[in-house]
Formats: sequence, structure tokens, C-alpha cells
Amino acid sequence: MKLPKYEDITEGYEIPSLTKEPITQLQLVKYAGASGDFNPIHTIEANAKEAGLDGTIAHGMLVMGMLGQAITNWAGIMSVKSYLATFKSMTKPGDVLTAKGTVRKKYENEDGKFVDCKFSIEDQNGEVKVDAKVTVKF
Repeated sequence: MKLPKYEDITEGYEIPSLTKEPITQLQLVKYAGASGDFNPIHTIEANAKEAGLDGTIAHGMLVMGMLGQAITNWAGIMSVKSYLATFKSMTKPGDVLTAKGTVRKKYENEDGKFVDCKFSIEDQNGEVKVDAKVTVKF
């Protein structure tokens, strides 16, 4: 994806969305291995139910990483100066997640040109999973 130019961005600018494939149980097992987070609520249905859940849930950091992908697809990895995320709800196998973002503020100072953005990632029903405030330097 072509990176945006600062001059072309306005407050209220809608950042291109990113829709991911449905979350799978295999994906959660692979992520557990990659991340070292082997909490069984992510990988073993019976343990998740014993913990009071309806079934297994995705790792929060997996979902946050998917949102991060949308951010860096738009702005480039070296441009992200801050990424403050808040987890809102659990993600389950089968959920289809879409990341969206909007430019909230555009400004310049002695350190350069910046935009502050609001991002979120939500499921197919519109339930927000993660909200984020992001600052990008141009």
C-alpha cells in the first residue's frame, strides 16, 4: 500500500480498513506457541468453560497485533510514535475482525508533522474488541 502524504490528510480522514479472515482454533494454538502464552482458556475448550467462558477466546495481543497491522499498512512501521490500546471485549473463534481508523488531529511542532488517530477493531456484529489512540509522525 502506498503511504499517505501529510498534505493529503485532513482531520476526519477515514483510514483504509482491514478485514481479517475468521479467527480459528488452530490460529490460537499457533499463537500460543509463538507468544509463549499457553493459558488454556485460549486453546482448550473444557478449560475455558471451567473458567466461566462460553468457549475458548483469542489472545488479546493477537487482536491488538491485527489492529497494529492496519495501522502500519497505512502509515508504515517506522512512523508510529505511540500506540495506546484498550481491550473492550473478548474475541472468539469464528469472529471476523475489521480494523478501522480516523484522523482526529493534524499538527506540526518543533519535532515534525504529526497526526493523532483513533482506531478500533470490531467483529462482524460491530462489537468493538480493541480501541486505540495512535500518533503517527510524517
